[in-house]
Amino acid sequence: MPWKVSKQKGESAGGGCAPESYEALNARVDPPPQQPPAIYHEKQHRELCALHALNNVFQDGAAFSREALQEICQRLSPSTMVTPHKKSMLGNGNYDVNVIMAALQTRGYEAVWWDKRRDVSSIALPNVTGFILNVPSNLRWGPLRLPLKRQHWIGVREVGGIYYNLDSKLRNPHPIGTADEL
Repeated sequence: MPWKVSKQKGESAGGGCAPESYEALNARVDPPPQQPPAIYHEKQHRELCALHALNNVFQDGAAFSREALQEICQRLSPSTMVTPHKKSMLGNGNYDVNVIMAALQTRGYEAVWWDKRRDVSSIALPNVTGFILNVPSNLRWGPLRLPLKRQHWIGVREVGGIYYNLDSKLRNPHPIGTADEL
């Protein structure tokens, strides 16, 4: 539909709208809704939760591989057949903290131990890429929970101003909230 231009006294031939009216009109238009940020989230496979936690924190599925973590295990204990840095002899994962720390160092990062007795507000969040936590986890066999206590690595990272629990056992990333809610 063509615009009809009317020229009234005191107006230019620009369609009859003063700049103030145009700005007021634009101020009333709601901005388009923002798309949620894309979040990389690896799911649990075998006993590779350390690998998944690392890749989820880095938000990159190619950041680390099972082979790279196996190589780190071998480097940490080169003369032993059974490495103390993983609890699975089949090469299926179950890596300990030494492997995670060495993996981070290969990318120029460092892990900082955190004592839960310290005040969380002393963490300088702008300097933190993410968190890798070792949490208790029950062993499952199908729908059954076995009474064996295990440990499980999970990643937590900020994406788009919101922190997410990137546990590889979750179907989807679980939003935690802003830095104040962390």
